[in-house]
Amino acid sequence: MHPVHTLFLLSLLPACGAEAPKTPPGVNHSAAELSDHKQLREEALTYFSPLPTVVEHPAGPDTPEKVALGNMLFLDPQLSTSGTISCNSCHQLDTYGVDHTATSTGVGGQMGTRNSPTVYNAALHTMQFWDGRATDVEQQAGMPVMNPIEMGIPTEGTLEKKLKGIAAYPPLFATAFPTDKDPLTYANIREAIGAFERTLMTPSRFDAFLKGEATALTAEETAGLRTFMSVGCTNCHMGPALGGTMLQKFGVHGDFRALTGSTTADQGRKQVTGAELDRDRFKVAGLRNVTRTAPYFHDGRVAELDKAIRIMGTVQLDTALTDREVNDLLAFLEVLTGTLPSAAAAATAQP
Repeated sequence: MHPVHTLFLLSLLPACGAEAPKTPPGVNHSAAELSDHKQLREEALTYFSPLPTVVEHPAGPDTPEKVALGNMLFLDPQLSTSGTISCNSCHQLDTYGVDHTATSTGVGGQMGTRNSPTVYNAALHTMQFWDGRATDVEQQAGMPVMNPIEMGIPTEGTLEKKLKGIAAYPPLFATAFPTDKDPLTYANIREAIGAFERTLMTPSRFDAFLKGEATALTAEETAGLRTFMSVGCTNCHMGPALGGTMLQKFGVHGDFRALTGSTTADQGRKQVTGAELDRDRFKVAGLRNVTRTAPYFHDGRVAELDKAIRIMGTVQLDTALTDREVNDLLAFLEVLTGTLPSAAAAATAQP
């Protein structure tokens, strides 16, 4: 039996969302500090909201069977023409959903041109890919499969035939899509992977703070949150994922290529629309787990988070951030590092 099938036939339950980590041990706050934190939380809630346990599909909740099938498909390299590249190859569940390379390697050793963003919390984004060309995780899931550089499947029918030839898949699709006459279709492959990705939430101490745990953050971390809001980061990084809800020009106040050393000819959203106004417009990255998802930006040209912060201050905010501000921001961004769901451990354990 296929090794991935062996692992996931053991359990057809979705990965369970973990609880947000609690207050760091040994942290005490005075009554004045607690009052101040309450006011800070009220301000923060005008920009952010806690992570949900699952991002429900607009058509209704996904079943555990569909989620488990999507988990299985996400890890299966048979979704590539070579049988060597899975979704997890570039979006590694046990390393915060990234592969820590500037651009990822696809079939035949081909290199992509954009950095692979984390899959965790991506279902909260209102668009997918750096240029926003997909509307949701279901649509996104099918595109790398048929990209000749990434997974290289030539046609939808090719993948359908391939999976129908693997004994474990037809009954699992029949269970996950019980009303479909032909359940193992390309559309349902995308639906199942999307259902799984909708469960990939990583709650952190920031969620505990937003939910009212006034002592969840340290003094340094609350200073970082204040800085994040006061210098203008919330102009783009907002919502439960702290980003992923808009496109923005990279280089509002300067040339990002000069600062990052980028040599890419990538013009962002313009490559989708052809409109000059869309030149260098990219999806605003979500900041959940950002301290664990280097390198940064659409071409992965910057490996250090403090450098990325300074670049953003210069070219997006027209601000030369001080060392103190950068350190405060780093402290706050660390609070966004969340607890990985059980799917991460399963990915590590696969043969």
